[in-house]
This record gives sequence, structure tokens and C-alpha cells, in this order.
Amino acid sequence: MTSTTTPTRRLITLGVALAAGAAVLGTPPAVAATPPEGAYWHTRTLMTETHPGRFGTRAHPYSLVERFVGVRWNAPDGRAWFGGRLLGVRPKTAADRKAWQRDGSPSTWSETLDGKTVKLSTPPGRGSLTAAPKGRDQFEFAGQRLTYDEIQRLPADPARLKAWLMKAGRVGREMDLTAWVEETLPMLLHDIPAPKQVRAAAYQALLSLPGARVHGEAKDELGRSGAALVIDRPGGKAKRAPSTRVRMIVDTGRMVLLAQDQLGTSGGKASAEWSYRKTLIEVGWTDAPPAAPALSDTPSLP
Repeated sequence: MTSTTTPTRRLITLGVALAAGAAVLGTPPAVAATPPEGAYWHTRTLMTETHPGRFGTRAHPYSLVERFVGVRWNAPDGRAWFGGRLLGVRPKTAADRKAWQRDGSPSTWSETLDGKTVKLSTPPGRGSLTAAPKGRDQFEFAGQRLTYDEIQRLPADPARLKAWLMKAGRVGREMDLTAWVEETLPMLLHDIPAPKQVRAAAYQALLSLPGARVHGEAKDELGRSGAALVIDRPGGKAKRAPSTRVRMIVDTGRMVLLAQDQLGTSGGKASAEWSYRKTLIEVGWTDAPPAAPALSDTPSLP
């Protein structure tokens, strides 16, 4: 029996701060400082992923979907709190549900069909909340530590914003800089309290990336409408990474991210390791104090 970890397991990394020790890049004055509109910048995020393992019997295997809600509060002075709650697993499709029922409708799993160790259950877990370590009085974004005022001065021009991110990406990274910019730009639409002008620049910068296009209007899992932005990325040869299609739904009125899906395919088949769905339940300023996520705070989804 062997243990396994998945390269893209966002369920266990959601809300975790970026690596410490990053240098601060210059942030030229692009917009006037925007005063905070509340006590905390707050996000509540629902992550949904298909577990890469298969369960049940070889005659009737099935896939399980994992869900996790993550919460985050950031005070303008840089203090931060992170929390989360596992929402339990469930069969992925109607066919998977029938196979799960043939398997006796188990509520816990400790092993996949190919003998890899897991720890999964249908009941939800306990909610948690943790304060960031003391002394980190800055926001962490793009590998940099920025004060609230520095975030307000991020470039509000798409080309200059991309150039700033390219410069940040060159510090201690080996990944392709275009991919780095593509992965980092959406964070400006929810992760930090950037001014609306900067968020708009991030959206325009996303549209300028290779393989990006607007795909009309769409609704997220909560029924909210926004512009659908799709980015197709070919697979990498060196690491045999699959091709991916990222689809974002953006509220272009508020300039915030509503949802982001990624579908990875390899050899014409979907890759669970490279696929996920992220729904931003809440994004914006709040005066509500930090608290562990409660089940009542999470919408019921099909």
C-alpha cells in the first residue's frame, strides 16, 4: 500500500499564505490611494475537485468529488486570518452514485482501488480559523510583501501591470513567465484589496494573453451572471503537463471574479489532477469579524 499526493491539490492549499522572505518591488504611483470601505477585505471560496483515485470494485468503479470552503480576512494593516472546512465527498455523477450504492454506500474511504492511502468521508469536517503569524504586517501577493498603500499604487494600465508581474515572476522562479502572469492576474480580482481601476487593468491584461477570448455571458453555480473569459493553454512537453482550458466568470460591473474552472486533458481524456472548480461566494469589504466557516454559510449546490 502506498501513499500519494496530487500535484495540484488546491483543497489543502487554499488560503495558505505565499512563501515568506520575498522582496518588495517598486510600485509606481498609478492611482490615488483608495481608503478601505470596511474593517476587513474578505473572501469566501468554494473549491470542488474530482479525487484522482477510483473507488469501489473493479467491476463497478466510481469517482468521488471533494469540496472545501475557505475563508480569509485581511485588515488594512496587514493582519490576516485564514479558515476552512471540508464539506465531505460525494459520488461525481449519477452513474458513480449507482456504483457507490452497489459498494454498500460507504461513508469513509481509506484506500483507492489501486491501493493508495486516502482519508475521505461523506460527513463534513470541523471549521477552523487561524491567525497569520505575528510580524507579517503586509499583504502577500505575487511573491511580494506589500502594504495596503502599495497595493493601491499597483499599475492601473494593463501593459504596465503585466510588466510588474513579469518582474516579480523573475525572482526565484523557473516556470514560464507567461504562465506565471496568467495564474497571478486573476488573484487581483479577489485575493487582495486592489482598487477597481487595477482590477479592470487585470481583466484587460487577461484578455491580451495568448489563447484568451471572451465567450459571451455565463452564470456560475450560484446563478450569478458575468462575462465568460476562456484561456486555452497547450500542454507542456518537458513535464508532460496536459492541455488546460481555464474558464473565468467575471462580474465586470464590480470587476471581481465570480468563478474559475480549469479542465485538464491528456491523451484526449480529462485529467482529475489538473482540473478544479472555484466559486467565489463572497469578495469584498466587510465589518464582520473573522470566524470559522459554518455549514450555514455555504450555499447548497447540486
